[in-house]
Amino acid sequence: MVFYKTFFMLLFTGIIFPQGKIFIPMDLSQTDHLKAYGITFHALQKGYKADWLLNYRGGSFLIDFSNEIATECLVEGVYSENISLADASSIYTEVQSEDNNMDVIRLEKAPKIAVYVPSGFQPWDDAVTLALEYAKVPYDKIWNDEILRGDLSKYDWLHLHHEDFTGQYGKFYASFANAQWYIDQQIAYENNAKKNGFKKVSEMMKEISRTIKAYVGQGGFLFAMCSATDSYDIALAAENVDICAQMYDGDPADPDAQSKLDYSKTLAFTNFKLEMNPYVYEYSDIDIQPIEIGNMENDYFTLFEFSAKYDPVPTMLTQNHVNVIRGFMGQTTMFRKNLIKNSVIVLAERQGTDQVRYIHGNFGRGTFTFYGGHDPEDYQHAVGDPPTDLSLYKNSPGYRLILNNILFPAATKKKQKT
Repeated sequence: MVFYKTFFMLLFTGIIFPQGKIFIPMDLSQTDHLKAYGITFHALQKGYKADWLLNYRGGSFLIDFSNEIATECLVEGVYSENISLADASSIYTEVQSEDNNMDVIRLEKAPKIAVYVPSGFQPWDDAVTLALEYAKVPYDKIWNDEILRGDLSKYDWLHLHHEDFTGQYGKFYASFANAQWYIDQQIAYENNAKKNGFKKVSEMMKEISRTIKAYVGQGGFLFAMCSATDSYDIALAAENVDICAQMYDGDPADPDAQSKLDYSKTLAFTNFKLEMNPYVYEYSDIDIQPIEIGNMENDYFTLFEFSAKYDPVPTMLTQNHVNVIRGFMGQTTMFRKNLIKNSVIVLAERQGTDQVRYIHGNFGRGTFTFYGGHDPEDYQHAVGDPPTDLSLYKNSPGYRLILNNILFPAATKKKQKT
């Protein structure tokens, strides 16, 4: 009797008869797309093998079976299926067939993640942090001190959100110069600049920008949203020129700043024109203006389709269960197509317009991905708005694009089929 109890206990735990794979579909059958990324991330952390099935049922996952992962799927409300090795083999055969625009990407190791956040940061101020916390993906918060002392080398993936790398405090001066949060922010940045040996915040932010660029060049993965996209590139172009008005750094901007920009130093954008008026809530003409977008009911963007076998990176970054996604605003909402460098890949745009939402490129041994807008499920997020409750948006296609970027660094590099 004891033997039979032990046998069935071992059978249930999969020790005698392994149960193949855990299949996590990512099409419309999935009950919680966002937490599915967290499940896969945790599996990698625990040493299990995981495969990303590009373009197969919305970019599904296959993970070595374990009761630990199967239980986590149940607890987190993620739909999964325990399948046999024979069924898994059939899926692999279909995905790898030359007749299908699909491929298998082996995920090797969970990346170590850093989120750049200033003091006083609130988690709901950042869609990526919301996504990470909802999916229960671990990350570290870092700021200027950590970057300047070389801590970026500890991380595989760095996220920047609605930061202003130009030293103009988001160009909120006209609307919020007397608001306590704005005053506190300026004091915090000025004190931090002095602490790190800089006379002006703008000079510190230029050094931060250069350090991040070096991190990417050495193999880092950079992901930016909202104003961290264009303000970052502007800071790189303005490395040797003062573009900040007196209320931002104590002295006037260089009147010839525009002609002194060096576009060769940027990652993504070129030939843009600065907005030098400190009372205008905009950095440059890179950003698409609300009047150009028009009625919010017609604001949708479309993901490009790439060859999974020949272009696996952009394919990974665009995995989704839909290919048309509702737009959303931000301090930087979208990018003007003619100001994007030719070397950069456009991943998503508003069809029939020059408005680009999502781009990707390489620099040195690393990559950068820029995603316009602030919060995919809060169309026009304003200062002080309450946080987005992602339990209400478990299947958000806009948030899925963020989480594609979380797993992208875990992928095994494949030889190009050329």
